[in-house]
Amino acid sequence: MPDIRYRIAPANPNAHLFHVELEIEQPDASGQSLSLPNWIPGSYLIRDFSKHLIDLQAETASGEPLPITPVEKSHWQVAPHNGPIKVQYDVYAWDLSVRGAHFDQTHAFFNGTSVFLAVDGQRDQACSVEIVPSPYSEAENWRVATTLPPENVNEHGFGLYHADDYLTLIDYPVEMGCFHLLEFEACGIPHQIAFTGKIEFHCIDKKQLLDDLTRICETELELFGQPYPIERYLFLVTVTEKDYGGLEHRDSTALICARSDLPYLNDEKRSDGYIQFLELCSHEYFHTWNVKRIQPEIYQTASLNEPVYTNQLWWFEGITSFYDAQILHRAGILERDNYLNQLAKEMTRVYRMPGRFKQSVAESSFLTWTKFYQQDENAPNAIVSYYTKGSLIALGLDLTIRAETQNAKSLDDVLLTLWREYGATGKGLQEGEIESICERASGLDLKDFFQRYLFGTEDLAFESLFAKFGIDFTLRPATNAKDTGGKTEQKSFPPQLGANLVNTEHQTVKLTHVWNEQSAGQAGLAAGDEIIALSGFKMASVQALESYLARQDIGDDIPCHYFRRDELHETVIHLYEPPCDRVLLEPALKKPDEALEWMSK
Repeated sequence: MPDIRYRIAPANPNAHLFHVELEIEQPDASGQSLSLPNWIPGSYLIRDFSKHLIDLQAETASGEPLPITPVEKSHWQVAPHNGPIKVQYDVYAWDLSVRGAHFDQTHAFFNGTSVFLAVDGQRDQACSVEIVPSPYSEAENWRVATTLPPENVNEHGFGLYHADDYLTLIDYPVEMGCFHLLEFEACGIPHQIAFTGKIEFHCIDKKQLLDDLTRICETELELFGQPYPIERYLFLVTVTEKDYGGLEHRDSTALICARSDLPYLNDEKRSDGYIQFLELCSHEYFHTWNVKRIQPEIYQTASLNEPVYTNQLWWFEGITSFYDAQILHRAGILERDNYLNQLAKEMTRVYRMPGRFKQSVAESSFLTWTKFYQQDENAPNAIVSYYTKGSLIALGLDLTIRAETQNAKSLDDVLLTLWREYGATGKGLQEGEIESICERASGLDLKDFFQRYLFGTEDLAFESLFAKFGIDFTLRPATNAKDTGGKTEQKSFPPQLGANLVNTEHQTVKLTHVWNEQSAGQAGLAAGDEIIALSGFKMASVQALESYLARQDIGDDIPCHYFRRDELHETVIHLYEPPCDRVLLEPALKKPDEALEWMSK
């Protein structure tokens, strides 16, 4: 048996408490140090998981209490003892997300970063984990879903597992409950999907789902090639009313999605929500290579106590964001025109944000701990996303490499070079290496490209880049505040306030984000303000407000009454020309004779 042994049980569903025991056979005789991560790999925010630990105690093998003293918020010191010790504690689990732990009467889910104390000085040692059923879980006939390597488990998955070391241990999320389980094979590798949450599972189009996921996984496996880095894979999917997100792990992923994003038997075609869900699956599966194995060296040795700073997230998240939808196209799920429209919508998310001229993508990556992961209402005006703008850099790189090499090379060549030399070998990347590898793999001088678009704040020259491939890139105004870009049948473009709008329960229109240089911002309106009337007419909903604006002309001055907190204010909104910030991609009407094929490789 390993010298480090964990036991975890879903102890109390009403109080949302896991009970955890840790046995250390050979602790530091001068006093064992214990710690819990402050952040989880893949999500770059200090989350202070230790705030959920309750009633931390230590004792000797004979049951004599040992003092345990906090050193700082997530670090404890056990009193000196020459011999085995046992530590036990409870973990409050009420974070329904992919990053933490959640436990109630319906299921139990945890990431190791939330529940397993690290034995400092012995993090590289193998350990065992016993997942213990409770009377409640047994009465409810719960099962376990995880890719933790099993040693001795029962038919429900409860029992003994092992991990090679602490960092490996915390990379296996665990789900317990009466989940729905689907199975399929991709390139001969067994895959499972466990659905947790209240869903009418008999209405789900399981054949469509399994067919699409098989095509996605096989496309990615064939892109990177053999030998494959996984022997099995697990999608853990929590289904709720409207949530969305994912977190990658070494051979699994934790996802959360809206009920409406799943495919249903009566759907005539793949819905936009379902395409979004497939993109999420594609994105997190791609991380099996790009993040979990191709990764910065500083992440390979991270203690998870303090932030780790890198400029490289543009590659790890941006390139993955570029490929997630393109994989759907390569897999035959999105036809070319649909893919172009989907791409236009994703590009629009960047072009709508004036903050892209204030912050470079490299800086966005470096400051992810604060500016990206702690966005406020001014974020659109102040920052850029290394996910979305990073995906545009990837797109620009692919188009540039293809155009300059007459399609002899593409971004795939860069990706596969990184996989062969880094991901497959376990070698970590230094700052600046990715840029040099892009040059080496493509044979091009890309220094100016990176200086302008990665470390600078310029928009990429997509009009000329796409033209070489017979695709028209244009920017148009919005049809309404929720217009996501892409194709539209609407021919007129009414005035816009330049703000994100939501309805309130007391029949006003609330501004959640305000763009600085557009009509609402120029009139002095701010995030949180609630418009109650325009030109003396009550604005009881976003629909009413946009219907009113559609009847106005550019250049009009509109009297506006609004609440800021509980104070009534008035201003005049001047209706400026709406900006062209929605992207449209279409096959060129006059395709040049020398136009290259895009995505032909």
